[in-house]
Amino acid sequence: MAATSVASTGAPWVGSNELCFACGGRHPHGLHLRFEPDGAQRVRAEWQTDAAWQGFQDVIHGGIVSTVLDEAMSKSVAGAGIRALTCELRVRLRHSVAPHEQLTVRGWVVQKRKRLVSAEASLTDGQGVERAHAWATFLELQRDV
Repeated sequence: MAATSVASTGAPWVGSNELCFACGGRHPHGLHLRFEPDGAQRVRAEWQTDAAWQGFQDVIHGGIVSTVLDEAMSKSVAGAGIRALTCELRVRLRHSVAPHEQLTVRGWVVQKRKRLVSAEASLTDGQGVERAHAWATFLELQRDV
């Protein structure tokens, strides 16, 4: 399946920031995530972990894992055409993530109430085992921002 920019799914304000740590292609130390649509208000990306992102030896830092999950949720919100920022994030790290693993991250919108958007994300390995799960609330920006 060819990668498709979330910006092309109905959220033209998203714009491409090539220096974004999570998804920018030109960030020298970035994660280089490339999301594609995965159903209505859902996105997915493959993620190859790198030894440079370790916290403890042979364990990817939990903050990096949290960033990947936050980015998936953010892209699902953007793909739904909602301009919003993360205002609350909760992450459950279920199993450690090692360097040089190939993982899949998925994000989806759960609901929108007024200016608050709820989303979830999941990080799974090749066998479908969930390594981490996240829940977030996004605050929709007002149009003049």
